[in-house]
Amino acid sequence: MRVTAEPSDTPPPPPPPPPVLAEVVRSGFVESRHRGSLVVLAADGSVELALGDTTTPIFPRSSNKPMQAAGVLRAGLDLTGERLAIAAASHSGELFHRDLVRRLLAEHGLDAGQLQCPPDLPLDPVEQETYLASGAVRDRVAMNCSGKHTAMLAASALRGWPLESYLDPEHPLQKVIHRVVEEAASERVTAVGTDGCGAPLLAITLTGLARAYRCFVLAAPGSPERRVADAMRAHPEYVAGTRRPDTLLMRAVPGLLSKMGAEAVQAVALPDGRAVAFKVEDGTGRALGPVLGRALDLMGVPVKALGRVAVLGGGREVGEIRAAF
Repeated sequence: MRVTAEPSDTPPPPPPPPPVLAEVVRSGFVESRHRGSLVVLAADGSVELALGDTTTPIFPRSSNKPMQAAGVLRAGLDLTGERLAIAAASHSGELFHRDLVRRLLAEHGLDAGQLQCPPDLPLDPVEQETYLASGAVRDRVAMNCSGKHTAMLAASALRGWPLESYLDPEHPLQKVIHRVVEEAASERVTAVGTDGCGAPLLAITLTGLARAYRCFVLAAPGSPERRVADAMRAHPEYVAGTRRPDTLLMRAVPGLLSKMGAEAVQAVALPDGRAVAFKVEDGTGRALGPVLGRALDLMGVPVKALGRVAVLGGGREVGEIRAAF
């Protein structure tokens, strides 16, 4: 007699949690853990190290900005030097950032009222205090993505594309950027969301993100990708700010390309094509430095500029945030 098995009502087991990438140690006691996923690519592009799930799409957030900047170049906008660096920036809102954004707007016949990023305060806490003390209020130019938005507007104006809809995923410029992301990552974009600044947000895997950064540092001189990488590395203070990790890291290691993103995403490529990309699962940025420092150590590139992240108690150091892999 044939017996037919009944379908099981037991759900499949949940996937294992991501590995712990960093620990918060207070007075010798581990009080918090940050889990996440990380991938390291060798110089030939092969995966050298994979921790957690590096093949499920994520939103890279501002780590996508180099690809967006390459998109405006492909659209025909001719930016160089610090102007191109700030197009790929999450700038701190320091005075020199705000001045350059205003100059860029004026050079292309635009004004701040056409920016569709939200009004904001400077990202850098020190600059924010100075800004507020001067009586200034939230402003679109001070928002950390204003350089990117200015470049998008300028490229659209140059091509005669609509300015009022430059953030629509179906806008011609955003379609160019979409192609740049897919080509650099060597994979398809699997989801489109809206970033904090209002721009389209394209989902790729951590492995694809690392491949994209590798693509930029190895691109042919004069190509849009290489022009963006070269501008960011030559003017890192415009990519981030005078007190920001991306700036310090690109100054400390010649030829290194670095860009962090919100929700604890980071991507870095070395000039020989080695690359690392990771995301801390809970989105906590305090773990970025220790995790990146450990990854670069494993790649043979120790960087003191990243520094230790101290844990304080009563105003004195009682522990640290440390990598756990």
